[in-house]
Amino acid sequence: MALGKWEHSTGPPGKRLPGCGWHRDEKKLDIAPRGDDENGDNVMILHVDMDAFYASVEERDQPTLRGQPVIVGGSAEKRGVVAAANYVVRSFGVHSAMPTSTALKLCPHAVLMPVRMSHYAEISRSLHEIFFRYTPLVEPLALDEAFLDVSGSGRLFGSPEKMAREVKKAIHDELGLVASVGVAPNKFLAKLASDLEKPDGLVVIARENVQEVLDPLPVGRIWGVGKATGKTFERLGIHTIGELRECSPGDLESRFGKMGDQIWSLAHGIDTRPVIPDREAKSISNETTFATDIEDMEILESWLMELTEQVSRRLRRSGMRARTVQIKVRYDDFDTFTRSISLSDPTTSTQEIWRSAATMLKERLPERPLCIRLLGVGVSNLQQQGSVQGELFDDPDQESRLDEVTDEIEDRFGRGAVNRASSTMRTTNRKPEPGSENFGNPDG
Repeated sequence: MALGKWEHSTGPPGKRLPGCGWHRDEKKLDIAPRGDDENGDNVMILHVDMDAFYASVEERDQPTLRGQPVIVGGSAEKRGVVAAANYVVRSFGVHSAMPTSTALKLCPHAVLMPVRMSHYAEISRSLHEIFFRYTPLVEPLALDEAFLDVSGSGRLFGSPEKMAREVKKAIHDELGLVASVGVAPNKFLAKLASDLEKPDGLVVIARENVQEVLDPLPVGRIWGVGKATGKTFERLGIHTIGELRECSPGDLESRFGKMGDQIWSLAHGIDTRPVIPDREAKSISNETTFATDIEDMEILESWLMELTEQVSRRLRRSGMRARTVQIKVRYDDFDTFTRSISLSDPTTSTQEIWRSAATMLKERLPERPLCIRLLGVGVSNLQQQGSVQGELFDDPDQESRLDEVTDEIEDRFGRGAVNRASSTMRTTNRKPEPGSENFGNPDG
């Protein structure tokens, strides 16, 4: 386990960057990271991210796999994709979202394991039970990662770093798995910290060291800076977050629109989003950013089903129903589109959410070449399940009832114990089930 230590590295003060036309003046900036209280002074957040989750579970369950290149995903013959890759096989260039056929060409001796989603979901529930020992403020991003607001837990459990160490130890001792944890004053910094020393990392970003950590990092570490935005910064001679901070908010907004304001805030370590548990959320969503852009609609539909399945399971666990379904699609040039559909009645049905999301994916996107960097599914306009009033003499929502029964049976007996003939995800042509990154990635 590594505890990150960082050296301060910045350029000369007052540096003028091409295209920015603005001298940095620290006295003019409010750069104190803020959380969900007025000043953010007491907020500390953990981001827990399981390392290569699906593949690590398979290695744990079959110790003979340890040390071997392991891929979790669908068969190459059925145009399957990689859902997760352990760190051994990654050294061959294999990564999640890659077609399995390509992965096996890069590493012909890799061991290919099928996705066991219900098994991973059961382990995820045990993982979240560990989280809830320390705080009720847990925001799941996917099966394998979550934010924990531990701001009010210090009197019981000690410092945030101590809690992070205990969470890591409990995951290792009770589940036989390894997690990386980031500790920081806000969500952006905590998620960044969890990724800096993977695998088995523990990085604490103290409030007074935020810029010391951020400034040497490449601009691509900022949420929202993709290939296209990154190329723009390269043309401006901006390579690090420290250099990016020389730009004014107005200049960034003029170049990147509303995204420019977010980029400026994150470069200064500012992120005001609170940790929102599912039960308090106004919406529930999952999204994933692909390591390489996806151009195949069938592969996108397989990811869409996985995201839908995770969102619908979270929706049912939260005791809510949703009336609105939305998708989020980001192209390779960083153009981002959201689409939504309002349902006639609120639902928890995986199939109903899937049908709406798939329709929007196939029929409501701009007419342009398909080259997708990010895909997300969400539901909103939530209502308590008990508040939904059915028509007199109507049968209960059969699809939702089937979801509940299927969840119970598959939790006990594993995936495939129940097959729904009408479900795309349970036919012989079903694509493998990749993971997600919130809007999470089991390939962490």
